Amino acid sequence: MVEAISASFGHIFTLKVILMIIAGLFGGLLSGALPGLTATMAVALLVPFTFTMDPTEGLIVLGAIYMACIYGGSFSAILVNTPGTPSSIGTTFDGFPMAKKGEGERAILTATFSSAYGGIIGVFFLLFLSPPLASVALKFGPPEYFWMAVFGITIISSLASKNILKGFIGGAIGLLISTIGIAPIGGDVRFTAGFPQLQGGIELIVALIGFFCIPEALTMIANRMQKFHLTETKRQHGILLKTFKEVMKKQGNLLRSSILGTLVGILPGAGGSVANLVAYNEAIRVSKHPDDFGTGIPDGIIATEASNNAVVGGGMIPLVTLGIPGAPPDAVLYGVLLLHGLRPGPELFTTHSHVVYTFIMSLFVATILMIPVGVISGRLLHRTVVRLPIRFLAPIIFFLTIIGSYSIRNNVTDVYIMLTLGIIGYVLKRLDFHPGPITLGLILGPIGEMGFVQAILMGQILPNKWMIFFNRPLSWVLIIMSVLSLGWPFFMKRIAKHWKIKEMTIDES
Repeated sequence: MVEAISASFGHIFTLKVILMIIAGLFGGLLSGALPGLTATMAVALLVPFTFTMDPTEGLIVLGAIYMACIYGGSFSAILVNTPGTPSSIGTTFDGFPMAKKGEGERAILTATFSSAYGGIIGVFFLLFLSPPLASVALKFGPPEYFWMAVFGITIISSLASKNILKGFIGGAIGLLISTIGIAPIGGDVRFTAGFPQLQGGIELIVALIGFFCIPEALTMIANRMQKFHLTETKRQHGILLKTFKEVMKKQGNLLRSSILGTLVGILPGAGGSVANLVAYNEAIRVSKHPDDFGTGIPDGIIATEASNNAVVGGGMIPLVTLGIPGAPPDAVLYGVLLLHGLRPGPELFTTHSHVVYTFIMSLFVATILMIPVGVISGRLLHRTVVRLPIRFLAPIIFFLTIIGSYSIRNNVTDVYIMLTLGIIGYVLKRLDFHPGPITLGLILGPIGEMGFVQAILMGQILPNKWMIFFNRPLSWVLIIMSVLSLGWPFFMKRIAKHWKIKEMTIDES
């Protein structure tokens, strides 16, 4: 292993490969920053360009694109309140408020350093702990996926702690939207209102653009007479080093979020869209000032960006060891491996060790290079966006949302769906409904439904089919985690109320 790693560095540190990595990083950042161009799409579109390359070089380029695309989603999340990729949903919660306060550059730098940290941790797990961690993924069956979805839904109690009722109503709206189309098991057509175009369901990215981007653009237009747009601050000397030190002081948040991202990435089908919200929820739970989240603090960005980039390494663990893609972009990489005659599994680490270790170490190098590339790109984007008047910025946002929605499936119906959901999102925003719980319901709905139906089918062999949800150790772990997650905000409120009463009593005496 040591010899293979040493040899991989000799292959990576050539001018040609370094330039390929940098080009892949810039391409991935651009794809991630544009709403609608997901990491899966970016990797898939560029696969044909790797056919003429050496297998190792092709994987290196695609790995750099994948890593940068996940990170690039934070740019639009911070600057225009639209997650460029589903992995950046949580980044909007604190990133955009920071940008509105004139701390956009600080927010982008925070995302950059956190993403690099999470990416390195994910690659570390991929390099040294692939076989044992991959075995964990094999123990997850339909009942565990159902309880994982339930656990995810309980995160709403933290995301919408200021109004938990509205949070769960929003989650229910998201769950209902996720059921539109043909049922994954059984083939029933549901809630299409007679429109055949809706049989394919609501694409997640289309919904994200609608709920996050359109309401913000409409708010810009409605408040065009006010100073709504991002505040540009004077250039702060030493902000790069200052932000780096600030982020590195949050080792608990960084490490916890990175490990969570890696573990969630190992589970097939979960990915960064779940990991970033789970990490954000855990950051709130352990914080001494949970009410500050959502107002524009670095801790929220650190949690989401460290976790979603750790997913890249985590998702590749079952891919290279078992041939099971952990996330959609990993499925594309699986196809690339097969096209080049490389079959994932133990054989990949023995017969083709030079390829797999060079690929893994290239992810490490790409993560390091992502810092200077991200700093340059982020500063340029920030200065451009903050100087655009609303009369230019709002139409540009609408144009990008339309192009992004259409490009996903080349279907104009998706544009209409996006605009409709955007108007609904704007109304809900005016009624103080947060888009986070809605999108959480959208993401977890299919996972929970698939797990529930498959588990019921598995339970037919038992005297009581419902016992399938309670007769496995991992299920009980997830049940306990769900109960704790649901009750944590109520517990913290009671503690805070108790101490407040105690302080008042002491003051009076």
